[in-house]
Amino acid sequence: MKELKNLMISVSGVRGIIGDGLTPEIAMQFAQAYGSEFPGRVVVGRDSRVSGEMLKYAVWSGLMAVGCDVLDIDLASTPTTALVTERPDHAGGIILTASHNPKQWNALKLLAPDGLFLRQKQGEKIVNRVENADYNLVAWDKIGRVHVFQHAAEQHIDAILNLSLIDVDLIRSKKFKIVIDCCNGAGAAILPQLFAALGCVPIFLNQEPNGLFPRNPEPVPENLGDLSRAVLEHNADLGLAVDPDVDRLALVSEEGNPLGEEYTLVLVTKFVLSKTPGDVVVNLSTTRAIDDIAKQVGGRVFRTKVGEINVAVKAKQIGAVIAGEGNGGVIYPELHIGRDAPVGIALMLQYMAESGKNMSALHASVPHYSMIKDKIELGFAADARAIVNKLAEQHADENINTLDGLKLLYENSWIHIRASNTEPIIRVIAEAPTTEQASAMVEVFKKKVKDFS
Repeated sequence: MKELKNLMISVSGVRGIIGDGLTPEIAMQFAQAYGSEFPGRVVVGRDSRVSGEMLKYAVWSGLMAVGCDVLDIDLASTPTTALVTERPDHAGGIILTASHNPKQWNALKLLAPDGLFLRQKQGEKIVNRVENADYNLVAWDKIGRVHVFQHAAEQHIDAILNLSLIDVDLIRSKKFKIVIDCCNGAGAAILPQLFAALGCVPIFLNQEPNGLFPRNPEPVPENLGDLSRAVLEHNADLGLAVDPDVDRLALVSEEGNPLGEEYTLVLVTKFVLSKTPGDVVVNLSTTRAIDDIAKQVGGRVFRTKVGEINVAVKAKQIGAVIAGEGNGGVIYPELHIGRDAPVGIALMLQYMAESGKNMSALHASVPHYSMIKDKIELGFAADARAIVNKLAEQHADENINTLDGLKLLYENSWIHIRASNTEPIIRVIAEAPTTEQASAMVEVFKKKVKDFS
């Protein structure tokens, strides 16, 4: 049996630090296992990480060894790869990206044939195959082939431009000046074409897709100082930041103020519900401002475990008109049921164009709460879930939700403590009317978590 060390294995795939957990051998084994479960033509895309090329060829070898053909779209955003995977002639897709993790990390994100990430049972089958070296290897004359597809980004953009809520001519007439920080990630593979199609005047920061992230790649306010300054310097209408694989989107107002990644989904939700009232799906850690907005139009809000696949499956099940996660992950089901920064950008530009308001005014029009997001670093050997379970036992007589870790619900605030699916950490997130209240809650529960560690 193959022992898998120093790896994070979850509903979204397998990730680790290159050379210390995630190796070409591991990548090839997971690809062989994946191709054995999903035989046929498999789409392979990657973000700009330095290790991406190395892992790409390992993944190709694994897929070809079990008879799968490879459709290579090379440098591409995660939502682009998902859209290509949805085509009926494709058996599945593998995305080489560690999303917001630091540059020494990489990952295999595994897609089902419908373009969504693998469900729990599907993922377990892949892991079992790797652990037992159970691969459907083929003879020399059955080995798969590699096919190159160079128009994935164009197809993605065309699909966005054809959405019913997007008025391309209206957006083009505004000639929005936009500063965009790509963090030297895969944004360069799609965003220049998107802005050209929408008639914007883009100013790019960190556009070269070399994987050498100039800042922490998570698009949270404390990492967006350069973007904020550039918005003011260029007198821009809007600042945008994406993570390395372009599934998360953060906004900076024309005044240079980062709005916080939670408010990307809040603003998109308000716009979409104003045009197409319906139900919303978000995760347990997403701001309660979503509930306030949905209530205004009679929509229901459904909450799931954290993780894109959990939100996506529920959204598909109930026919949600908008969904997503508070990390800047917008899911617009009319396009596809996956986090997608490019469609989030198009919807925000449409909202600005229709309303005639700047981003500060739109931001001021939605409910506001203060959220603090913190984390406690653990080693790979630590049992994060056991620690959270002990904390849940301690608070069993309170108003709690244990669907995903522990969420304590108070009259006008909440705190959520959970083990991360992607890193060896425990996340502690609190929301309250004021920053001081949210911060105090976080500090109390961080101490409790450390006491159990």
